[in-house]
Amino acid sequence: MTSTPAASAAATTAAANEATEGARLHGPVTDWFDEHARDLPWRRPEAGAWGVMVSEFMLQQTPVSRVLPVYEQWLQRWPRPADLAAEPPGEAVRAWGRLGYPRRALRLHAAASAIQERHGGDVPREHGQLLALPGVGEYTAAAVASFAYGQRHAVLDTNVRRVFARAVEGRQYPPNATTAAERKLARALLPQDEETAAKWAAATMELGALVCTARGPECVRCPISAQCAWRLAGSPAHDGPPRRGQTYAGTDRQVRGKLLAVLREAVGAVPQAVLDAVWDEPVQRARALDGLVADGLVEPLPGGSYRLPLGRSTS
Repeated sequence: MTSTPAASAAATTAAANEATEGARLHGPVTDWFDEHARDLPWRRPEAGAWGVMVSEFMLQQTPVSRVLPVYEQWLQRWPRPADLAAEPPGEAVRAWGRLGYPRRALRLHAAASAIQERHGGDVPREHGQLLALPGVGEYTAAAVASFAYGQRHAVLDTNVRRVFARAVEGRQYPPNATTAAERKLARALLPQDEETAAKWAAATMELGALVCTARGPECVRCPISAQCAWRLAGSPAHDGPPRRGQTYAGTDRQVRGKLLAVLREAVGAVPQAVLDAVWDEPVQRARALDGLVADGLVEPLPGGSYRLPLGRSTS
């Protein structure tokens, strides 16, 4: 279906308005970032692209306070992708500790192996090459290219999406899943030069994490409150689909975490009887253990015992 001249003109006007809106936001947000950005180890020059990549894997759905100690230990043990790739994937799962979503550890191990095999041990600079690594999606590829190499990419995490929803679209929360319209808006708001675009990506993320938070936005501290469409509209309540809540207690995810905790602490294989003592409900316990095996996080051994994986990690 072809667009009409009127529709094309409207789209052009909308894009121009978004670009103008972005230009009004860039300075205040990046200036605020210069003054208020947290001193995080993955933002320091010595972190390099590998440090940035490790942080991005760890920070998915996990707060900074929990990531910091694990990140520091990880980089001390595996300062380069080749160092991680040389060890069994089970060691990555063990070192992941209680960060949660441990498949990320396997994916990071797989990415390190691919970096060693395909790129001589150096995290690639090209967005397409980053995207081709196991476990690296659109967000992570854009984040590494932007934060490690200073490139111009739209980096859309939950914090950035919330800032854009409020400041530009006048909504309290973004949709539950990232939409094509959000990606289009993020591209339209990007500064033109790479250096400013990379800082803008980090600054909008930090603004969402520290000020424009989900439950308690501190509009009096916000550098763009005077321009924020949501605040100017009277901060209307969310009227979209119910926001997804996260539960943990009593879920299969909790059981998986308890089983993995025993396996991480073990020097060798763990007998079935030891794992059976972790959770009273046998059906849920068996389902959780089967899921860990299916995900490649646990290897079953003859005789009914289990261990962390020694083989190559999967993508």
